[in-house]
Amino acid sequence: MGVTTRARAEWEPLRRVAVHRPGIEMWFGLLSPYASLYERAFNRYEARNEHERLVYRLRQEFRVDVVHLKEKMLEIADGDPKGRERFFSLAISNMEFAGDKAEALRARKQMKEDAPALGVGHFFNVLLLHPKLDLKEGGSPSAVELNVTGRAPLANLYFMRDQQATTDRGIFLSRMSRPQRRKEPAVTRFLWEGLGETLTHKTHTPGTFEGGDFIPMKDFALVGLGDRSNRAGVEQLLAKGVGFGEVGVVHQPSHPLVPEGVTDPMVNMHLDTYFNAAASNTVVGSELLLKRARVEVYHREEEGRYRRARSETTLHDYIKGKGFNIIDLTTLEQLSYAANFLCVKDGTILAVEVERVVKNVLASLESRARKDPVRYARLFEQAKKDYHAMQEEAQFFPHKRDVYRNGIDAFPLILTNLTGGYGGAHCMTAVLERG
Repeated sequence: MGVTTRARAEWEPLRRVAVHRPGIEMWFGLLSPYASLYERAFNRYEARNEHERLVYRLRQEFRVDVVHLKEKMLEIADGDPKGRERFFSLAISNMEFAGDKAEALRARKQMKEDAPALGVGHFFNVLLLHPKLDLKEGGSPSAVELNVTGRAPLANLYFMRDQQATTDRGIFLSRMSRPQRRKEPAVTRFLWEGLGETLTHKTHTPGTFEGGDFIPMKDFALVGLGDRSNRAGVEQLLAKGVGFGEVGVVHQPSHPLVPEGVTDPMVNMHLDTYFNAAASNTVVGSELLLKRARVEVYHREEEGRYRRARSETTLHDYIKGKGFNIIDLTTLEQLSYAANFLCVKDGTILAVEVERVVKNVLASLESRARKDPVRYARLFEQAKKDYHAMQEEAQFFPHKRDVYRNGIDAFPLILTNLTGGYGGAHCMTAVLERG
């Protein structure tokens, strides 16, 4: 199966993706949205319904093979004794047994002995929550005091794009920038290995890399460099992860409406939050940011070796020079995940229904501007202007004249709640096969 794990162009027909329907870990994440890297609070039950509708459209309308992370991992663990042993070991290694030493040792030993009886589903929740068991001897064998704490629950696991990038060579495993997400690639790696996918490399320290920073463009590829993917991670990708003849390394631009010195990298954390390919001749992005994003161009000399061109350019000029049309996004559309669509085939996209998201984004931005006007006041004022202009023109992405003029067939998705975690359909899907 692994030989088909490839993505050479973002617009090639989508054949196979992996997703994760959010579960109990999202409940923990919503206890503190900011600490969980969420943009805002939202309804978890509605988010799960939105996710089901996304999967339904992929399967029923576009005949995409959708792999569910949880059910496939449990199937792998249930169907193979060695896989089950690795699964149990991975889960238990993420638990902490603390407190009274004798009681902690007893609990760890009992957990291992009880593993077959508990079943693989029990340990999937262990993987999601990384519980800490604090045990204290209470004076008699049956009086042990137990406190359980969830440690850095994988509240962002449903953003399946980021734990890896699928390139023209196979799967390049990430090392996440934020500690809240650092454990996620170990979970997805179990799935990829169980499915027999092609794994090219695992990003190692001091490198960080996240899949939302990678976009294949057929004859070349783009990789973001900034808050989430650092220089060491990008260098490992060039050496071990891709075979494109040319790679454009895109520097994450600071937003011109946020003052220097107080920038907020979450505004455009990944390349796919402000740029995406909708067709073999058309991209979508915020020209305000594309014109500020510096691009280093690398040419492949031999296997694993790229030479950097002397001159730099901007992402806007680089893409225009490749012959692509650009559909521009307003500041508010970019903040409302308009660029984070999923291209299912050349000229056809699954897009966020921006009109359903903008009010939540505006409310969130207004709250931030009230608390931190130096950082967010100008951004909020521009977003309000954009909202009124889009209302007057009745043009909210993807229902825009430029979308129709460029022949893009857009299928809107209502993701009002799921986008509260900071991402759209692109972020929620791990592409395994295109073409």
